[in-house]
Amino acid sequence: MNDTKKSAKSTGAAQSGHKFKSRYATFGFQDSAKLDEGAMWPTSYALTKLTTDDEARIAALVKQAVS
Repeated sequence: MNDTKKSAKSTGAAQSGHKFKSRYATFGFQDSAKLDEGAMWPTSYALTKLTTDDEARIAALVKQAVS
């Protein structure tokens, strides 16, 4: 994962686990992301590896976030 990758509308970003000496990388969303689900929802996801299924899930979240 690159240290920082932002979507076209800057609603999400990836952070390298290696760079920050963490056991996992994170992919998080800014408050402008349209991911609201009631009063509580995740704004960041931990990734120990990136699978094809994970890529599809992230793509769906990004699509929802910018809709």
